[in-house]
Amino acid sequence: MTASELPRRAPGASGRTYTPPEPQPGAPSRALRLRAADGWGKFMRRATSRPAAGT
Repeated sequence: MTASELPRRAPGASGRTYTPPEPQPGAPSRALRLRAADGWGKFMRRATSRPAAGT
């Protein structure tokens, strides 16, 4: 079979939609994880922007 014998596909969506998996009981929600990641980023930026106290 050569490449010219293969059917042509039109680019675009496959028709399938992604559904995120259900979180396990007691697991943090996606919104909470995003807030935590944002807070950690802010903490790290603050920690690197000023010298450590006491040194």
